[in-house]
Amino acid sequence: MTTHPPIDAAALAADYWSTSIIDIHPGSIKMRGYPIEELIGNVSFPQMIWLMLRGELPEPRAARLFEAALVASVDHGPHAPSIAISRMAVSCGLPLNGAMASAINALDDVHGGAGQQAVELYDAIARRVEHGLELEDAVEEEVDAFIAARGKYLPGFGHRFHPVDPRAVRLLALVDEAVSAGVVQGKYASIARGVEALLKRRKHRPVPMNIDGATAVIYGELGFAAELARGVFCLSRAVGILSHAWEQRGRHERNKGPMPRQLPYRYTGAPERHLSDLADTEAATGGATDDPLRNV
Repeated sequence: MTTHPPIDAAALAADYWSTSIIDIHPGSIKMRGYPIEELIGNVSFPQMIWLMLRGELPEPRAARLFEAALVASVDHGPHAPSIAISRMAVSCGLPLNGAMASAINALDDVHGGAGQQAVELYDAIARRVEHGLELEDAVEEEVDAFIAARGKYLPGFGHRFHPVDPRAVRLLALVDEAVSAGVVQGKYASIARGVEALLKRRKHRPVPMNIDGATAVIYGELGFAAELARGVFCLSRAVGILSHAWEQRGRHERNKGPMPRQLPYRYTGAPERHLSDLADTEAATGGATDDPLRNV
């Protein structure tokens, strides 16, 4: 008979949810080793996000650049699907947390994922350069590979609303300042501008970097993993989502749909018809119809 050593239940339970993030005991809370009372009042919220995600506090100038990306991504108006969802959810009776959850769940590959995808593109170009390819050639080869794998949409460039995205302009200026100060290397900024130059050559017109392309530059320069670019964007956009949900709460409107009820939508289905028409057709054809399921 095979015997098994006794299970140390306490050790098993302790290891089950082991974490390097937080250490809590009665009267003591430490975040990444720092007592919470030392962090409160001394560390900004962006610094706290960095500490929780990366394990160390950022250098102040790096934290400033990170904060700029967070500020830039907070909101883009009620025509953004996530913002519209938060407002509709509140009008349907959901509490603020329900509205926020509904809206944040919409931040997936199509709406909200471009920042992550842009970092992935920049990372792939950076790897080609590290293997000895010239930047211009690396940009062209990886852009072609990206389009072949994912379609013609290139994340981080062009905007359906802004001819030039003012957020991107300001963020890139801050990146350039950080490069001059030695805070970041500027590798990702050069890659993004290389993509911008390639698009201009191919399209014969400027296709400027947008907010997603610019924040991807910052997250890449600061060493954030591509997937975290989306997670951090969700944190940022949650502020706008909450703001719109709260504003909508104060309007006391019920069951708001995606557009005013006074505006008709376009119906593209069959013209009006009646079951009696179907019965008349079946009688005239001996029961046969154009519906293959009804003829079985």
